[in-house]
Amino acid sequence: MAQARIEAPAKINVHLEIRGRRPDGFHDLESVFLETAFGDSLLITEEGPEHSCEIAMHWEPPLRAGELKDNIIAGVVNCFRKRTFYRKGLRIAVEKRIPVGSGMGGSSSDAAGVLVALNALSGSCLAEPELLEMAAELGSDVPFFIRGGAALVRGRGEILESLPLPPGLKVVLVNPLLPSSSAEAFRLLDRKREGGGELPRGKGLSDPVEWAALLEGPPGEWPFWNDFLPLFLEKETPCQYAKILGDLKESGAEFAGLSGSGSTCFGIYSDGGEAKKAFDFLLKRWFFVKLTFFLANKGLEVVRLS
Repeated sequence: MAQARIEAPAKINVHLEIRGRRPDGFHDLESVFLETAFGDSLLITEEGPEHSCEIAMHWEPPLRAGELKDNIIAGVVNCFRKRTFYRKGLRIAVEKRIPVGSGMGGSSSDAAGVLVALNALSGSCLAEPELLEMAAELGSDVPFFIRGGAALVRGRGEILESLPLPPGLKVVLVNPLLPSSSAEAFRLLDRKREGGGELPRGKGLSDPVEWAALLEGPPGEWPFWNDFLPLFLEKETPCQYAKILGDLKESGAEFAGLSGSGSTCFGIYSDGGEAKKAFDFLLKRWFFVKLTFFLANKGLEVVRLS
């Protein structure tokens, strides 16, 4: 009975600019993704009848039991079987720590983790370019998690350019435990723009070298933004983004922002002691608060247990 364990890290977008809608219905974007040490854990066991797949989810408090978007793990297994003719029965146990609808890529990271783990269990029959191709078919954020680390992300998420990891930074994540729908967020943004409404926007950048230089600078001088945030603040959503971001700033965050299309906000700290004080402060005000750090560009690592 072969087993593999893999960690599925969360990500945050320190920058997210939404460009126009594409002919395929997706939107072009330009974003800076940073992978964190906080995330889910998966245990994949080869067990059961051929072609079977049993998925068990354990939700850590204070998360509530739910379903991964579109049963993405089952989709990964089916896609991998079709590409490789891998037939063995599977039991997949997921320790869920990343809230659903949190803007931290939990479903996409889990999908990437299962894909990489299945490839390892099958004898690494697919090279990285094939894994990335499959990942892009499975979801917009999945390719990033195959490589991980820090990246400038373009297209609908399939175009990746590695960036240097900011050294020594700590991150505090705050989530109001109210899921945010990406589809609804894009609809709101499209309606706003189509109606002639203007939202505050920064100046777009295009050169990865320029992005790298900004990312390596002090977080307090980062010029990054999120196109969804002004829209949500204007809409007065129940997720209380203004209150969370205010609390992060009050706690000493050098840079605070919204990840993805919500609902996680984050604060960046250069000093670990200040980050721990901020964590303790925020934990008194919000149920879901995590203190973490960024991961280097190592990609997903599978641990074979047997």
